[in-house]
Amino acid sequence: MDQICEEPHLDITIDENEIVDGAKEIIKKIRPTWPLDMLNFKIFTDGITNKLIGVWYSEHYNDMVLVRVYGHKTDLLINRKDETRNIRILNKFGFTHSIYATFNNGLAYQFIEGDTLTTETVRDPNVYTLIAKRMAQMHNLKPHDDEIPKEACIWNKLEKFMEIMPKEFSNGAKQARFEKLIKPFIVLKQNYELLKEELTSLNNEVVFAHNDLLLGNVLYNQKENSVTFIDFEYTAYNYQAFDIANHFAEFAGIDNPDYSLYPEEQLQKAWLNIYLQEYNNINYVPENEINLLYLQVNKFVLLSHFFWGCWGLIQSEHSTIDFDFLEYAAIRFNEYFERKEEYLNMKM
Repeated sequence: MDQICEEPHLDITIDENEIVDGAKEIIKKIRPTWPLDMLNFKIFTDGITNKLIGVWYSEHYNDMVLVRVYGHKTDLLINRKDETRNIRILNKFGFTHSIYATFNNGLAYQFIEGDTLTTETVRDPNVYTLIAKRMAQMHNLKPHDDEIPKEACIWNKLEKFMEIMPKEFSNGAKQARFEKLIKPFIVLKQNYELLKEELTSLNNEVVFAHNDLLLGNVLYNQKENSVTFIDFEYTAYNYQAFDIANHFAEFAGIDNPDYSLYPEEQLQKAWLNIYLQEYNNINYVPENEINLLYLQVNKFVLLSHFFWGCWGLIQSEHSTIDFDFLEYAAIRFNEYFERKEEYLNMKM
């Protein structure tokens, strides 16, 4: 693959409590002609991993620069070198925004017009058709010179999460809550082994996957009838069915996830039909192929719940963002345990 240019790196560290001042420093360097006294700032509050602020000057809203400050200790969860490399690659293929600069604890990048999804729009056939096709196109990318790895990234990632996630808390009240909400580590470890055995035996394809396609990471532009994926912190080669299942799980929303919104069989199969047409470049998908992927997706959704449950525990120890990560971890694990028998026993 031809060389992809790297953006400049600025030796600036932004204090996450002084995000406006920090963003101004970045703008001085990458947009030296912008009038500093006319800058506008908009803090986005959707994300629960990083802090995000948009900067533009009067009458130039669409030239906005987004400045993202990495969340505290998120380098435990995310390989930032891989992330910026993936954004560069996907930008080159026309999939997402460009990066203007990196700095010591974040990056500055292009604003893309569009609305993040809601629990309603994600079910809109016009919108989900665009998403299914876009995901299929991303899964078909062969972005690296190296061959597609046989091994999906998820197992190494999850083993690392389980190693570093808290087994107890020094704060007494938090520890009591932890014991009440989360099953003992030994139980989680057994379930991890079970999932690994069950899911690797499905021999699902390994593709270049987004791995975090929640509602806030899809921008829908109604005017252009297009969708753009953003936030490639977890992008890597992974199981095709995991990426789809993970997106379906996010139909529930994030602040107070409601898993009754998990797409029903009919909607899933309509979505998978569109996806497979695009992925295989065919006009007709045999029903047994849709059924097979449907089966795999619903088994892999268990892994999605388990993965983000572990993630929530790590965040509950380190994140400074005002969000109840322990509660979120409990919700994901509960959903896993509630669906485990039903989904693992599914047959064609």
